[in-house]
Amino acid sequence: MPTKTRIMNESTPQSRPLIAITSDLMIRKDRPTAYLTMTYAQAVHQAGGIPVILPPIPANATDLIGHFDAFILSGGDDPTTEPFGHPTHHKSTPVIEARQSFETQLIEQLDNHPDIPVLAICLGMQMLALCRGGTLNQHLPDTIATHALHWDNEHTIESTNKSILPSGTIWSGHRQAVSDPANFRVLATSPDGVIEAFDDPNRAFMLAVQWHPERTTDSKLGQGLFDRLIQAALNKH
Repeated sequence: MPTKTRIMNESTPQSRPLIAITSDLMIRKDRPTAYLTMTYAQAVHQAGGIPVILPPIPANATDLIGHFDAFILSGGDDPTTEPFGHPTHHKSTPVIEARQSFETQLIEQLDNHPDIPVLAICLGMQMLALCRGGTLNQHLPDTIATHALHWDNEHTIESTNKSILPSGTIWSGHRQAVSDPANFRVLATSPDGVIEAFDDPNRAFMLAVQWHPERTTDSKLGQGLFDRLIQAALNKH
């Protein structure tokens, strides 16, 4: 029996792939509520994919593999770092535990499936690094004089591998960043030295960016990243 729950039409190789996007959690009227800004879904739709928003139910993480053509690890608040061997900074804004547990398990499953394309954004990038044994700068204002450029702002990035990512201007909103990318390959930094992008060259497609491409106007560093994810998903078939 096929692992996918949908029927693939072999005569239409360019049929729109299913793209899973992790959602955030907030407490609304005393109840946990899953949500995601529509910019992610609209970017996937524009790229030719079908966006599917995933509620963060940890018990589902294993079963999701095989049902989707690619995954997006979306942005959000800050990770709790005790599970990764480091105290959480007192000025961080931790995500709700169910989301972190879900995404930790999902990343562990994705690591066993190098053919599944992954695009990680902001918090998603940080979670990838932590799950591989990396570390975070948990409060940029403590160490980076230009930290304000990274919060609700546009700034430039410098590519270290222009064959994969160009230099340009991006939009970001974060007070944390990856300080040690573990075994990922750094692709771009900001002028103040913050790691802005990395990938895993041992996978078909795993790209992580600290900025928000769904809010970045530069086409190659914004919508273009979603286009590349969809193309990677199509290339699987």
